[in-house]
Amino acid sequence: MTEIILEFIFTSSPGVLYNRLSTPSGLAEWFCDDVKVDREGIYHFEWDGTEELAEMVRKKSGEFVLFKWVDREDEATFEFRLKRDPMTRDLALIITDHVDEGEEDETRLLWESQVGELKRILGN
Repeated sequence: MTEIILEFIFTSSPGVLYNRLSTPSGLAEWFCDDVKVDREGIYHFEWDGTEELAEMVRKKSGEFVLFKWVDREDEATFEFRLKRDPMTRDLALIITDHVDEGEEDETRLLWESQVGELKRILGN
């Protein structure tokens, strides 16, 4: 398992961006095709008819969201973290993901594509 960290700069407000990272409707706009949350709080992410389950294990409004994949034995997680640069006032979205060895480049390209869609939606 390899950890990758990606950083993307946004011009939108932290509240608007955080909403796209933490709510089913916000995530369905850019991250996957559809998201549903069941009674146990498990997020059902759907891509091209395939479903993956994740639990939101921690969050702090306006700052970060941490998900853990439910069906994986390796305790893989992914995190969205917002950070404002005190000097430039730039808002960074920092994505930390855990991937199988050898899948780093493919995963980076996938995140860049998805975040590109998020930037398009937010007018960045």
